[in-house]
Amino acid sequence: MVKDYNVKASRKKSTARAFVKPGKGNIRINNMHIDAFVTGYKKLLILEPIHLVPEEFSKLDFQINVSGGGVSSQAQAIRNCIAKGIVVATGNKKSIKDKFTESNRYLLIDDVRNKEPKKQLGKGARKMKQKSKR
Repeated sequence: MVKDYNVKASRKKSTARAFVKPGKGNIRINNMHIDAFVTGYKKLLILEPIHLVPEEFSKLDFQINVSGGGVSSQAQAIRNCIAKGIVVATGNKKSIKDKFTESNRYLLIDDVRNKEPKKQLGKGARKMKQKSKR
């Protein structure tokens, strides 16, 4: 029996949900091919887990829905989704987990860091108005 898997990953305010099923290595993001969704550096960022384990990826298809946040955080959430999907679909093999972990710790762990909120009397989180002593 063929198995399908659901995987979720997030980065800052963006959330990516992937539907992983056996296939030929296709990626569709928000019902668009990956080339139509993003190009350049962000495409390389998304394809990072694929370059680490190409033989496992070629047996899977990914249908990813991403929302919220900016383009960069969406790309990172998609990257995490692909890495988690590969691990789950291959049966949590320790060798694949080790490859991902030694390459980049945040491939399998959601990066929960957020922007610090702006404070009173300042232009940002840390930058404040200069105070006069005299």
